[in-house]
Amino acid sequence: MTQPANTAARRLVETLVMNGIDRVFCVPGESYLAVLDALADVRDRIQVIACRHEAGAANMAEAYGKLTGRPGVCMVTRGPGATHAAIGVHTAHQDSTPMILFVGQIALTDRGRGAFQEVDYREVFGGLAKWATELESPERTVEVVERAFATALQGRMGPVVIALPEDILHEDGGPAPIRPVNPAKAALDPAFVEQVRERLAQAERPLLVLGGSGWTEEAAAALGDWAERLGLPLALSFRRKDLISNDRRNYAGDLGLGCNPKLTARAKNADLILAVGARLGENPTQGYTLFDRARTAETLIHIHPGAEELGRVWTPLMSATADNSLAARALSAIDPGRTWHDEAAAAHADYQAFSTPVAVTGAVNMSECMAHLAEVLPADAVVTNGAGNFAAWLHRFYRHRACRTQLAPTSGAMGYGYPAAIAAKSVHPDRDVICIAGDGDYLMTGQEIATAVQYGINVVVVVVDNGTYGTIRMHQETHYPGAQRTIATDLKNPDFVKYAEAFGAFGIRCETTADFPAALAAARNAGRPALVHLITSAEDIAPNRTIAGLRQK
Repeated sequence: MTQPANTAARRLVETLVMNGIDRVFCVPGESYLAVLDALADVRDRIQVIACRHEAGAANMAEAYGKLTGRPGVCMVTRGPGATHAAIGVHTAHQDSTPMILFVGQIALTDRGRGAFQEVDYREVFGGLAKWATELESPERTVEVVERAFATALQGRMGPVVIALPEDILHEDGGPAPIRPVNPAKAALDPAFVEQVRERLAQAERPLLVLGGSGWTEEAAAALGDWAERLGLPLALSFRRKDLISNDRRNYAGDLGLGCNPKLTARAKNADLILAVGARLGENPTQGYTLFDRARTAETLIHIHPGAEELGRVWTPLMSATADNSLAARALSAIDPGRTWHDEAAAAHADYQAFSTPVAVTGAVNMSECMAHLAEVLPADAVVTNGAGNFAAWLHRFYRHRACRTQLAPTSGAMGYGYPAAIAAKSVHPDRDVICIAGDGDYLMTGQEIATAVQYGINVVVVVVDNGTYGTIRMHQETHYPGAQRTIATDLKNPDFVKYAEAFGAFGIRCETTADFPAALAAARNAGRPALVHLITSAEDIAPNRTIAGLRQK
């Protein structure tokens, strides 16, 4: 049965097309069949990628938003579908990523009856999303969806959730969209920029810290060029290592987990911190220990697109609400009348020393493997990961050289990396996309290898298999030492090569550092989705720790 041309479902899809959405990640459900039917008529403009789990679909949408700067769109069914997808909404919220989750809903006429899979989505997602709503008036469909785009993109970016009652979707959808949403963006007051110049001119030990979302490649490059020209030491926030090239002469490293002690010392000793886009939350501030509130009142200039983030934890000397890219453009025109090249050289030397491969006890040295990855991949390769101590090797020893080449959850979400890689490769099929995943991390969403094979999305995943939930095991051995005190952290894994081959993907096993280059090359050249099963020792849990938490020599 063909729908009328003006239903709410069709207006919704027309609004997606108008706003440049070129793919939707979903798990299909009967509660939003009308939307799926409308999508069938725009196959030439929107690719619909059907996933094997709602968590995978939501993570793909979040990664799409992070990679493109446009809201990633996910569609799931009601009840279990929505709650499975909540992980992607949480990550989008923590990571300031534009995203829209459409959730099929029971008929409006059945609301409040405890109907099959009935959920109040405003209540469930109210604390996770920037805005959670339900489409209750079909003639306002375009208005609601356009507001979702504006909300996701304006200020501190984030996720929006819209519930779609199935009876509403068949009714008259009201007026059609007229033009794409053009999000409002705030710029810095010239008087504020002049104050920044004055403070920089007085600083002896300044540090520039960049983070957050909404950056254009041009703006990031302009600010990077400016800071390098001045010799202004530049650090990046947790899992934002791709904002500027790590090869720049003033790059000081990233303020993440397992941070370089010399970088934390530099940040504590700085007499001026210029933070642009970074929220300065728990991880980049090393558990809120990096700064002191009394000191930030004299040293911190904080610029962020969300006014609610300014003064949230740290009392600033100066603060301003502005779009990160517009702020970067304004700051890059400042001439403080001095330079700090000696400071920059020392900061970059500290970074280079910290990113030099280290010794390990097992047959696979992850520091050498990640360094090799950086050497052989082109600058525009996208590297993704989920959560676990395995990621510490990637973050410390892999060099990002181009903007939007890192997809990693600041939320610490396991299972993120592989769906993120699929999303990235679907957007950029001509670029290398490599996921580094732990064994426990990978199997949370590893079934999406079926999605990769089905759509010919030829991503490579390196499964780092140490047979344990290593991060939790490390904490157990550190905090509760003694024989037989570890519990619930051992993993019985499959043969990951056979696992990949069962889906029609390529698989190869690797057990030594020397074999990694050939295994990686074989996976990259396989011509289909590929998996490298990398066997590592649990003792080599992190660059500076054994599983028992002891510092390696």
